[in-house]
Amino acid sequence: MATVRVRFAPSPTGLLHVGNARTALYNWLFARHHGGKFLLRIEDTDVDRSEARHEAQLMEDLRWMGLDWDEGPGVFGPHAPYRQSERLGIYREHTEQLLTEGKAYRCFCTQEELEAERKQAIAEHRPQVYSGRCRAVGEEESARRAAAGEAFAVRLKIPDHPLRFHDLVRGVVEFPNETVSDPILVRSSSAGSSAGASGGMPVYNYVVTVDDALMEITHVIRGDDHISNTPKQVAIYEAFGWKVPEFAHLSTILGSDRERLSKRHGATSIASFREMGILPEALVNYLALLGWGAEGGTREIFPLEELIAAFKLERVTASPAVFDFEKLNWMNRHYLKECDRERLADLAWPYFAQENWLPPQDVAGTDVHAWFDKLLAIFVPSVDLLDQLPGRARFVFDFDPLRARDEAENAALLESESAQKVLSAFAEKVRAHAGAVDPAQFKAWMNEVKTETGVKGKELFHPVRIALTGSHSGPEFDKLIPLFEEGSGLELPVHVMSLRERVEKFLAE
Repeated sequence: MATVRVRFAPSPTGLLHVGNARTALYNWLFARHHGGKFLLRIEDTDVDRSEARHEAQLMEDLRWMGLDWDEGPGVFGPHAPYRQSERLGIYREHTEQLLTEGKAYRCFCTQEELEAERKQAIAEHRPQVYSGRCRAVGEEESARRAAAGEAFAVRLKIPDHPLRFHDLVRGVVEFPNETVSDPILVRSSSAGSSAGASGGMPVYNYVVTVDDALMEITHVIRGDDHISNTPKQVAIYEAFGWKVPEFAHLSTILGSDRERLSKRHGATSIASFREMGILPEALVNYLALLGWGAEGGTREIFPLEELIAAFKLERVTASPAVFDFEKLNWMNRHYLKECDRERLADLAWPYFAQENWLPPQDVAGTDVHAWFDKLLAIFVPSVDLLDQLPGRARFVFDFDPLRARDEAENAALLESESAQKVLSAFAEKVRAHAGAVDPAQFKAWMNEVKTETGVKGKELFHPVRIALTGSHSGPEFDKLIPLFEEGSGLELPVHVMSLRERVEKFLAE
C-alpha cells in the first residue's frame, strides 16, 4: 500500500465548528493509524470572507485538540505553498494546459443568458445544466474575443461517459454525465480586464482537485455535503490524466431535533467548547464516536493513542450522527476526574481569576495553590464543565446570608422552631470556642446540639448548612470546614470567611 496522504482544507471564513473538527480528526486518525501524512491546507480564494484571524484561530483549535500536521502553514514541506491564495500561478498554468489541449473552453455567456437557459430547462422539466453552447465557439474566435476584452469564464468539457468513484463509506457512486453541467473552472473575468487567456479567479472544485493531485493526496475524507462536487472533480482528474483518489464522505451531524446541527442547538464551535471548559481529550473522544465505533461497539472511552490504534474508515457509518450535549458533558466529567491535579488547576484558575476571587496564577503563593487544589478536589466531581466551577464554589468566596434567606425553600426551613433551636445552640458552641475549627470539633458540636435539642437528621443539619453555605445541600462538612478555616488566612482579592465569621454574619442578618 502506498503511503497514505490526507489533508484537512478549511476556509478561514469563520470559527472551526463541530463538523469540520470531526473531519479534521478522522483525517488525522486515518493518517496516524497508517503511518501516513496529514496535511493542512488553507483554502482562502474567497478573498472577501477570508481573514488572517480566522486562520490563526483554526490552527490554534487544531493544536488544542492535539492534531498536528506534517505539512502546512508553519511546517515546511515539498508541496508548499499551502495557502491557495499563494498558488494562483499554479492554477493559471493548469488552466492554460486544459485550454491548449481542448479539454476546457472559454464561455462567453452572460448571467442573463444563463438564467434564461435555467428557466427554460425548468419549464421543459429537464436537468438544470448548462447547454454547452460555447463549446461550439472555435479556438480562433474564442482567442480573438478574449483578446478583445470580452468577459469569459473557463469551463471543463464533461466527458461522454458516466462519472464514477469509490467511496469508502458508501461504496461505488456513479453520476450520469448528462446530469453534470460543464463546470466552471475559472470565474468570469471582468469585461476589459487583463486576466489573460485563463480568465479570472479559479473556483473551489478546480483548485481543490489540482491541489489534491499535486500534493499526492491518496484519500479525500470530507463531509457528505461535498458528494455533488465529486463527479466534477473526478472529471478534472481524468482531464489531466491523474489518478482518482479514494473518497470517504462523512455523514451529517444533526441536533436533537434531527435537523442539521447549528447555533440554535447550542455551542458548536471549538472555541466555545474551550471557553465552557471542555477538555480537548473529551471533545476528541466524543467527536470520534459521531459516526464511528470500534469493533465490538460497546466501548466509549478512548484516549488518543488508543483511538489511533482502533480507527478504521470501514467502521464509519453513512447514517447521520446526532450530537448529544449530555453525552459530551458526561464524557468531560470522566476526563475531569482523571485529569492531572496540576494541569486541572492551570485550566480552572482563570475562571476564578475572572471573578476576582483569585490573584493571577503566576503571583499566587504556594499556600494559595495548595488551598486551591483542595477546593478543586471538593467541587470538580460535581461539575460537567470547568465554567460551572465558580457557580458551585461561589459561597466560599461570596457568602451572602440575605440571598440565602430569600431563597424560598431555605426561608420555609429556617422559619421552623427546630431550625431556630438548632442555630441558637450551634452558635453558642462556636462563640465559646477559641481558635480554628476542625472537622472533629464540628462533629462533636453537632452531636451536642442533637442531644440538647432533640433534633436529628435533615432538620439538624440543614439549618447549619444554610448558615455556613447559603444552601441546604452541598459538599461534606469535613471537607468544607478546613477550606473555610485555611482560606480565611490567605491573601486573596476577597476575604474567605471562617466558620465563625459565617455563623456571626448569618445570625446578624
